[in-house]
Amino acid sequence: MKKVLLLLAEGFEEVEAFTTVDYLRRMDIIVDTCSINGEKRVTGAHRITVEADKDLNEIHSIKNYDGMVIPGGLPGATNLRDNGRVIELVQDFNKEGKLLAAICAGPIVLQRAGIIKGKKVTSYPGFDNDLKEGIYTDELVVQDGNIITARGPAVAVYFAIKIVENLVGKEKGEELGKDILLDMVEANISK
Repeated sequence: MKKVLLLLAEGFEEVEAFTTVDYLRRMDIIVDTCSINGEKRVTGAHRITVEADKDLNEIHSIKNYDGMVIPGGLPGATNLRDNGRVIELVQDFNKEGKLLAAICAGPIVLQRAGIIKGKKVTSYPGFDNDLKEGIYTDELVVQDGNIITARGPAVAVYFAIKIVENLVGKEKGEELGKDILLDMVEANISK
């Protein structure tokens, strides 16, 4: 069974984190939510407090993980970016070719880790100046090698589906889209 680590810092974007956790778990992907603030309780950007599965101090190895998810939100993304242990973990995941997925302001963590040089990336509008080493694009969800980036809360569904496709296959991504009625929504939007 595939397993990912989803990092939570004070001020994380709840929609991006919870949508991803929910949709990955629906597809039988194990998701360990992980607080970086020294305790398992962490509060999002919109004052929703949750208890993470793990604290960063409990993560001693990445060998059991297939990927990492970095939600955006402020100051969540800057708190992740400014945490040395988080940067080390991102670099370790990248060295192993494991999936790294960041949304909204989250890609600034990848920039700090020095892993987006020459890679196509996207982010919440306005963070393009913080991603100078990457090749910036306005696409909603972008994948370049083992790195997935996405624009923001409204595309969290597509971000999660892209992660599912990478971990358990395109068919499972399509199954998830049907299960959550995304095909119905898209058919009605295009009318």
